[in-house]
Amino acid sequence: MRAVSDEILPFRVEVPQEALDDLAARLRHARWPEQETVAGTDEPWQQGIPLHVAQELARHWVESYDWRATEARLNAIPQFRTVIDGLGIHFLHVRSPEEGALPLVLTHGWPGSVVEFLDVIGPLTRPGDHGGDPADAFHLVIPSLPGYAWSDKPDHTGWGIPRIAAAWEQLMLRLGYERFGAQGGDWGSMVTAHLGMDHTAHLAGIHLNMPIVLPDPETLETMTEAEANALAAFDHYQQWDNGYSTQQATRPQTLGYGLADSPVGQMAWIVEKFWAWTDHQGLPWDAVPKDRLLDNVMLYWLTNSGASSARLYWESFKNLDVREVTVPVGCSIFPREIFRTSRRWAEKRFPDLRHFNELDRGGHFAAFEQPGLFVEEIRAAFRTMR
Repeated sequence: MRAVSDEILPFRVEVPQEALDDLAARLRHARWPEQETVAGTDEPWQQGIPLHVAQELARHWVESYDWRATEARLNAIPQFRTVIDGLGIHFLHVRSPEEGALPLVLTHGWPGSVVEFLDVIGPLTRPGDHGGDPADAFHLVIPSLPGYAWSDKPDHTGWGIPRIAAAWEQLMLRLGYERFGAQGGDWGSMVTAHLGMDHTAHLAGIHLNMPIVLPDPETLETMTEAEANALAAFDHYQQWDNGYSTQQATRPQTLGYGLADSPVGQMAWIVEKFWAWTDHQGLPWDAVPKDRLLDNVMLYWLTNSGASSARLYWESFKNLDVREVTVPVGCSIFPREIFRTSRRWAEKRFPDLRHFNELDRGGHFAAFEQPGLFVEEIRAAFRTMR
Protein backbone atom coordinates (compact mmCIF):
# COMPACT_ATOMS: atom_id res chain seq x y z
CA MET A 1 0.00 0.00 0.00
CA ARG A 2 1.33 3.43 -0.93
CA ALA A 3 1.57 6.14 1.70
CA VAL A 4 -0.72 9.14 1.42
CA SER A 5 1.02 11.65 3.72
CA ASP A 6 2.98 14.66 2.51
CA GLU A 7 6.08 13.64 4.44
CA ILE A 8 9.46 14.15 2.79
CA LEU A 9 11.60 11.15 3.67
CA PRO A 10 15.35 10.77 3.16
CA PHE A 11 16.31 8.17 0.57
CA ARG A 12 19.45 6.18 -0.17
CA VAL A 13 20.24 3.96 -3.11
CA GLU A 14 21.09 0.50 -1.77
CA VAL A 15 21.20 -2.10 -4.52
CA PRO A 16 21.44 -5.67 -3.18
CA GLN A 17 24.57 -7.55 -4.25
CA GLU A 18 22.32 -10.31 -5.59
CA ALA A 19 20.96 -7.86 -8.17
CA LEU A 20 24.46 -7.06 -9.38
CA ASP A 21 25.40 -10.74 -9.47
CA ASP A 22 22.28 -11.50 -11.50
CA LEU A 23 23.15 -8.71 -13.93
CA ALA A 24 26.69 -10.03 -14.38
CA ALA A 25 25.38 -13.55 -15.04
CA ARG A 26 22.89 -12.31 -17.62
CA LEU A 27 25.59 -10.32 -19.40
CA ARG A 28 27.98 -13.29 -19.46
CA HIS A 29 25.28 -15.56 -20.87
CA ALA A 30 23.71 -13.13 -23.32
CA ARG A 31 22.42 -14.65 -26.54
CA TRP A 32 23.51 -12.46 -29.44
CA PRO A 33 21.93 -11.96 -32.87
CA GLU A 34 23.99 -12.31 -36.00
CA GLN A 35 25.92 -9.34 -37.35
CA GLU A 36 23.94 -6.66 -39.17
CA THR A 37 23.99 -6.98 -42.96
CA VAL A 38 25.22 -3.40 -43.41
CA ALA A 39 28.49 -4.00 -41.55
CA GLY A 40 31.40 -2.51 -43.48
CA THR A 41 29.25 0.02 -45.34
CA ASP A 42 29.29 3.79 -45.01
CA GLU A 43 26.26 3.56 -42.68
CA PRO A 44 26.91 0.67 -40.29
CA TRP A 45 24.29 1.95 -37.78
CA GLN A 46 21.39 2.09 -40.23
CA GLN A 47 19.89 -1.17 -38.90
CA GLY A 48 20.53 -0.23 -35.27
CA ILE A 49 23.44 -0.55 -32.88
CA PRO A 50 26.12 -2.72 -34.58
CA LEU A 51 26.90 -6.08 -33.02
CA HIS A 52 30.55 -5.31 -32.28
CA VAL A 53 29.61 -2.01 -30.58
CA ALA A 54 27.02 -3.69 -28.36
CA GLN A 55 29.45 -6.49 -27.47
CA GLU A 56 32.22 -4.04 -26.63
CA LEU A 57 29.98 -2.06 -24.28
CA ALA A 58 28.55 -5.21 -22.68
CA ARG A 59 32.07 -6.52 -22.10
CA HIS A 60 33.03 -3.24 -20.44
CA TRP A 61 29.86 -3.41 -18.34
CA VAL A 62 30.61 -6.83 -16.90
CA GLU A 63 34.41 -6.54 -16.67
CA SER A 64 35.20 -2.92 -15.79
CA TYR A 65 32.13 -0.93 -14.78
CA ASP A 66 31.76 -0.14 -11.06
CA TRP A 67 28.18 0.46 -9.97
CA ARG A 68 29.15 0.89 -6.33
CA ALA A 69 31.16 4.01 -7.23
CA THR A 70 28.10 5.53 -8.87
CA GLU A 71 25.89 4.46 -5.98
CA ALA A 72 28.26 6.25 -3.58
CA ARG A 73 28.21 9.33 -5.79
CA LEU A 74 24.42 9.41 -5.74
CA ASN A 75 24.31 8.84 -1.99
CA ALA A 76 26.64 11.78 -1.45
CA ILE A 77 23.81 13.97 -2.77
CA PRO A 78 20.73 14.58 -0.58
CA GLN A 79 17.94 12.37 -1.94
CA PHE A 80 14.35 12.10 -0.85
CA ARG A 81 10.95 10.61 -1.65
CA THR A 82 7.55 12.08 -1.09
CA VAL A 83 4.04 11.12 -2.15
CA ILE A 84 2.22 13.53 -4.48
CA ASP A 85 -1.19 12.75 -5.95
CA GLY A 86 -0.90 9.20 -4.62
CA LEU A 87 2.48 8.47 -6.25
CA GLY A 88 5.89 8.28 -4.60
CA ILE A 89 8.36 10.68 -6.25
CA HIS A 90 12.13 10.33 -5.91
CA PHE A 91 14.21 13.50 -6.17
CA LEU A 92 17.60 15.04 -5.48
CA HIS A 93 17.50 18.26 -3.50
CA VAL A 94 20.66 20.34 -3.21
CA ARG A 95 20.45 23.72 -1.54
CA SER A 96 22.93 26.46 -2.34
CA PRO A 97 24.75 28.29 0.48
CA GLU A 98 24.02 31.57 -1.32
CA GLU A 99 21.26 33.62 0.27
CA GLY A 100 19.77 34.82 -3.00
CA ALA A 101 19.75 31.45 -4.78
CA LEU A 102 16.77 30.82 -7.06
CA PRO A 103 14.99 27.47 -6.63
CA LEU A 104 15.07 25.52 -9.89
CA VAL A 105 13.46 22.21 -10.83
CA LEU A 106 15.42 20.27 -13.49
CA THR A 107 13.51 17.60 -15.41
CA HIS A 108 15.05 14.83 -17.49
CA GLY A 109 13.40 12.90 -20.33
CA TRP A 110 13.67 9.51 -22.02
CA PRO A 111 16.06 7.74 -22.23
CA GLY A 112 17.64 9.95 -19.59
CA SER A 113 17.59 10.12 -15.81
CA VAL A 114 18.76 12.21 -12.88
CA VAL A 115 22.35 11.08 -13.51
CA GLU A 116 22.41 13.42 -16.52
CA PHE A 117 22.67 16.34 -14.10
CA LEU A 118 25.35 15.10 -11.68
CA ASP A 119 28.14 17.17 -13.25
CA VAL A 120 26.15 20.43 -13.18
CA ILE A 121 24.98 20.31 -9.56
CA GLY A 122 28.16 21.87 -8.13
CA PRO A 123 28.45 24.73 -10.65
CA LEU A 124 24.76 25.60 -10.37
CA THR A 125 24.51 25.49 -6.57
CA ARG A 126 27.99 26.85 -5.74
CA PRO A 127 29.02 28.96 -8.72
CA GLY A 128 31.69 30.78 -6.76
CA ASP A 129 33.56 27.51 -6.30
CA HIS A 130 33.47 26.85 -10.04
CA GLY A 131 34.62 30.13 -11.53
CA GLY A 132 31.16 31.70 -11.61
CA ASP A 133 29.30 34.55 -9.95
CA PRO A 134 27.56 33.69 -6.64
CA ALA A 135 24.63 35.81 -7.83
CA ASP A 136 23.86 33.03 -10.34
CA ALA A 137 23.28 30.37 -7.65
CA PHE A 138 20.35 27.96 -7.62
CA HIS A 139 18.72 25.61 -5.14
CA LEU A 140 18.23 22.46 -7.23
CA VAL A 141 15.36 19.98 -7.19
CA ILE A 142 15.90 17.09 -9.63
CA PRO A 143 13.00 14.59 -9.68
CA SER A 144 12.80 11.22 -11.37
CA LEU A 145 9.77 11.17 -13.66
CA PRO A 146 6.91 8.84 -12.62
CA GLY A 147 7.80 5.33 -13.73
CA TYR A 148 11.51 6.14 -13.87
CA ALA A 149 14.28 5.07 -11.48
CA TRP A 150 13.17 5.26 -7.84
CA SER A 151 9.91 7.11 -8.39
CA ASP A 152 6.87 4.85 -8.17
CA LYS A 153 5.42 3.21 -11.26
CA PRO A 154 1.84 4.34 -11.92
CA ASP A 155 -0.57 1.39 -11.65
CA HIS A 156 -3.38 3.14 -13.53
CA THR A 157 -3.64 5.43 -16.54
CA GLY A 158 -3.54 9.19 -16.35
CA TRP A 159 0.07 10.05 -15.53
CA GLY A 160 0.81 12.18 -18.56
CA ILE A 161 2.55 15.53 -18.92
CA PRO A 162 -0.20 17.73 -17.35
CA ARG A 163 -0.35 15.60 -14.21
CA ILE A 164 3.43 15.55 -13.86
CA ALA A 165 3.61 19.33 -14.20
CA ALA A 166 0.99 19.72 -11.47
CA ALA A 167 2.96 17.32 -9.27
CA TRP A 168 6.17 19.31 -9.80
CA GLU A 169 4.44 22.51 -8.68
CA GLN A 170 3.24 20.72 -5.55
CA LEU A 171 6.72 19.35 -4.94
CA MET A 172 8.31 22.80 -5.09
CA LEU A 173 5.66 24.29 -2.82
CA ARG A 174 6.02 21.40 -0.37
CA LEU A 175 9.73 22.17 -0.19
CA GLY A 176 8.88 25.75 0.75
CA TYR A 177 9.67 27.39 -2.58
CA GLU A 178 7.01 30.02 -3.30
CA ARG A 179 8.85 31.27 -6.38
CA PHE A 180 10.95 29.05 -8.60
CA GLY A 181 12.23 28.43 -12.10
CA ALA A 182 11.99 25.29 -14.22
CA GLN A 183 14.27 23.71 -16.81
CA GLY A 184 14.02 20.69 -19.06
CA GLY A 185 14.80 18.87 -22.28
CA ASP A 186 12.99 16.02 -24.06
CA TRP A 187 9.95 15.08 -21.91
CA GLY A 188 11.39 17.52 -19.38
CA SER A 189 10.85 20.24 -21.96
CA MET A 190 7.19 19.27 -22.24
CA VAL A 191 6.73 19.19 -18.46
CA THR A 192 8.52 22.52 -18.08
CA ALA A 193 6.50 24.16 -20.85
CA HIS A 194 3.30 22.88 -19.25
CA LEU A 195 4.32 24.54 -15.99
CA GLY A 196 4.66 27.71 -18.06
CA MET A 197 1.15 27.26 -19.49
CA ASP A 198 -0.94 26.19 -16.52
CA HIS A 199 1.06 26.70 -13.30
CA THR A 200 2.34 30.24 -13.51
CA ALA A 201 1.47 31.70 -10.10
CA HIS A 202 4.79 30.70 -8.54
CA LEU A 203 6.93 30.49 -11.67
CA ALA A 204 9.77 32.95 -12.30
CA GLY A 205 10.34 31.57 -15.80
CA ILE A 206 11.54 28.54 -17.70
CA HIS A 207 14.53 27.38 -19.74
CA LEU A 208 14.30 24.73 -22.46
CA ASN A 209 17.06 22.91 -24.30
CA MET A 210 14.59 21.18 -26.59
CA PRO A 211 11.78 23.71 -27.12
CA ILE A 212 8.82 22.15 -28.94
CA VAL A 213 7.69 24.73 -31.47
CA LEU A 214 5.74 24.10 -34.65
CA PRO A 215 7.20 25.84 -37.71
CA ASP A 216 5.28 28.98 -38.56
CA PRO A 217 3.39 28.41 -41.86
CA GLU A 218 3.82 32.10 -42.71
CA THR A 219 7.59 31.68 -42.86
CA LEU A 220 7.80 28.50 -44.94
CA GLU A 221 8.21 30.49 -48.15
CA THR A 222 11.05 32.52 -46.65
CA MET A 223 12.90 29.93 -44.63
CA THR A 224 16.50 30.57 -43.72
CA GLU A 225 19.13 27.94 -44.49
CA ALA A 226 19.22 26.98 -40.80
CA GLU A 227 15.43 26.55 -40.72
CA ALA A 228 15.48 24.41 -43.86
CA ASN A 229 18.25 22.27 -42.40
CA ALA A 230 16.29 21.85 -39.18
CA LEU A 231 13.21 20.65 -41.05
CA ALA A 232 15.34 18.27 -43.13
CA ALA A 233 16.91 16.83 -39.99
CA PHE A 234 13.49 16.38 -38.41
CA ASP A 235 12.23 14.68 -41.56
CA HIS A 236 15.16 12.25 -41.29
CA TYR A 237 14.19 11.63 -37.66
CA GLN A 238 10.59 10.91 -38.67
CA GLN A 239 11.68 8.46 -41.36
CA TRP A 240 14.54 6.67 -39.64
CA ASP A 241 14.81 7.47 -35.93
CA ASN A 242 11.35 7.42 -34.36
CA GLY A 243 10.47 3.72 -34.44
CA TYR A 244 11.15 3.58 -30.69
CA SER A 245 8.60 6.35 -30.18
CA THR A 246 5.87 4.60 -32.15
CA GLN A 247 6.45 1.37 -30.22
CA GLN A 248 6.43 3.09 -26.83
CA ALA A 249 3.39 5.19 -27.68
CA THR A 250 1.37 2.19 -28.86
CA ARG A 251 2.61 -1.07 -27.29
CA PRO A 252 4.88 -0.27 -24.32
CA GLN A 253 3.86 -3.40 -22.43
CA THR A 254 4.98 -5.74 -25.21
CA LEU A 255 8.32 -3.96 -25.42
CA GLY A 256 8.69 -4.16 -21.65
CA TYR A 257 9.05 -7.94 -21.53
CA GLY A 258 12.29 -7.85 -23.48
CA LEU A 259 13.67 -4.84 -21.62
CA ALA A 260 12.86 -6.40 -18.23
CA ASP A 261 14.54 -9.69 -19.10
CA SER A 262 17.67 -8.67 -21.02
CA PRO A 263 20.23 -6.12 -19.83
CA VAL A 264 21.80 -6.19 -23.30
CA GLY A 265 18.39 -5.37 -24.77
CA GLN A 266 17.88 -2.50 -22.33
CA MET A 267 21.39 -1.21 -23.02
CA ALA A 268 20.99 -1.35 -26.80
CA TRP A 269 17.53 0.29 -26.69
CA ILE A 270 18.99 3.27 -24.83
CA VAL A 271 22.51 3.59 -26.21
CA GLU A 272 21.34 3.65 -29.83
CA LYS A 273 19.65 6.96 -29.00
CA PHE A 274 22.87 8.35 -27.58
CA TRP A 275 24.45 7.55 -30.95
CA ALA A 276 21.57 9.16 -32.87
CA TRP A 277 21.22 12.31 -30.79
CA THR A 278 24.65 13.24 -29.41
CA ASP A 279 27.43 15.31 -30.96
CA HIS A 280 30.02 12.56 -31.43
CA GLN A 281 32.73 11.52 -33.87
CA GLY A 282 31.37 8.06 -34.62
CA LEU A 283 30.61 6.36 -31.30
CA PRO A 284 28.27 7.49 -28.52
CA TRP A 285 31.05 7.37 -25.94
CA ASP A 286 32.86 10.09 -27.89
CA ALA A 287 30.16 12.35 -26.42
CA VAL A 288 29.39 10.61 -23.11
CA PRO A 289 31.97 8.23 -21.55
CA LYS A 290 31.11 4.54 -21.37
CA ASP A 291 30.76 4.52 -17.58
CA ARG A 292 28.36 7.47 -17.65
CA LEU A 293 26.29 5.81 -20.40
CA LEU A 294 26.08 2.72 -18.22
CA ASP A 295 25.18 4.78 -15.14
CA ASN A 296 22.11 5.89 -17.06
CA VAL A 297 21.30 2.38 -18.31
CA MET A 298 21.64 1.05 -14.76
CA LEU A 299 18.88 3.33 -13.47
CA TYR A 300 16.54 1.63 -15.92
CA TRP A 301 17.83 -1.90 -15.39
CA LEU A 302 18.08 -1.92 -11.59
CA THR A 303 14.58 -0.48 -11.15
CA ASN A 304 13.02 -2.52 -13.98
CA SER A 305 11.76 0.66 -15.60
CA GLY A 306 11.76 -0.29 -19.28
CA ALA A 307 7.98 -0.63 -19.58
CA SER A 308 6.97 1.97 -17.01
CA SER A 309 9.18 4.66 -18.56
CA ALA A 310 7.89 3.83 -22.04
CA ARG A 311 4.29 4.33 -20.92
CA LEU A 312 4.88 8.07 -20.74
CA TYR A 313 4.74 8.00 -24.55
CA TRP A 314 1.44 6.09 -24.47
CA GLU A 315 0.05 8.62 -22.00
CA SER A 316 1.26 11.78 -23.70
CA PHE A 317 1.68 11.45 -27.46
CA LYS A 318 -2.05 11.44 -28.16
CA ASN A 319 -2.50 14.91 -26.71
CA LEU A 320 0.65 16.96 -27.18
CA ASP A 321 -0.05 20.50 -25.98
CA VAL A 322 1.83 23.32 -27.70
CA ARG A 323 -0.20 26.30 -26.52
CA GLU A 324 1.41 29.69 -26.05
CA VAL A 325 3.67 30.11 -23.00
CA THR A 326 3.49 33.64 -21.61
CA VAL A 327 5.96 33.40 -18.72
CA PRO A 328 9.59 34.43 -19.38
CA VAL A 329 11.37 31.80 -21.48
CA GLY A 330 14.96 30.99 -22.36
CA CYS A 331 15.93 28.58 -25.16
CA SER A 332 19.27 26.96 -25.91
CA ILE A 333 19.58 25.20 -29.27
CA PHE A 334 22.30 22.56 -29.50
CA PRO A 335 23.37 21.51 -33.02
CA ARG A 336 22.63 17.77 -32.69
CA GLU A 337 19.18 18.25 -31.15
CA ILE A 338 16.30 16.26 -32.65
CA PHE A 339 14.46 19.43 -33.67
CA ARG A 340 16.08 22.85 -33.72
CA THR A 341 13.67 25.74 -33.69
CA SER A 342 14.64 29.17 -34.98
CA ARG A 343 14.24 32.37 -33.00
CA ARG A 344 11.37 33.63 -35.12
CA TRP A 345 9.52 30.32 -34.76
CA ALA A 346 10.18 30.33 -31.01
CA GLU A 347 8.85 33.87 -30.63
CA LYS A 348 5.47 32.72 -31.93
CA ARG A 349 4.99 30.35 -29.01
CA PHE A 350 7.05 32.24 -26.42
CA PRO A 351 6.12 35.94 -26.67
CA ASP A 352 8.28 36.77 -23.62
CA LEU A 353 11.46 35.18 -25.01
CA ARG A 354 14.26 36.50 -22.79
CA HIS A 355 17.15 34.34 -23.99
CA PHE A 356 17.78 32.50 -27.26
CA ASN A 357 21.15 31.03 -28.18
CA GLU A 358 22.36 28.58 -30.82
CA LEU A 359 25.39 26.63 -29.61
CA ASP A 360 28.21 25.31 -31.78
CA ARG A 361 28.51 21.88 -30.14
CA GLY A 362 26.43 19.45 -28.12
CA GLY A 363 23.26 17.49 -28.68
CA HIS A 364 20.08 16.18 -27.10
CA PHE A 365 21.64 15.26 -23.74
CA ALA A 366 23.07 18.72 -23.15
CA ALA A 367 23.91 18.44 -19.44
CA PHE A 368 25.60 15.07 -20.04
CA GLU A 369 27.52 16.10 -23.16
CA GLN A 370 28.42 19.72 -22.49
CA PRO A 371 27.94 20.43 -18.78
CA GLY A 372 29.92 23.68 -18.94
CA LEU A 373 27.85 25.11 -21.79
CA PHE A 374 24.64 23.85 -20.19
CA VAL A 375 25.47 25.66 -16.95
CA GLU A 376 26.33 28.89 -18.75
CA GLU A 377 23.07 28.78 -20.71
CA ILE A 378 20.99 28.32 -17.56
CA ARG A 379 22.83 31.11 -15.78
CA ALA A 380 22.40 33.49 -18.74
CA ALA A 381 18.72 32.69 -19.18
CA PHE A 382 17.74 33.12 -15.54
CA ARG A 383 19.71 36.35 -15.10
CA THR A 384 16.83 37.85 -17.08
CA MET A 385 14.18 36.29 -14.79
CA ARG A 386 15.40 36.53 -11.20
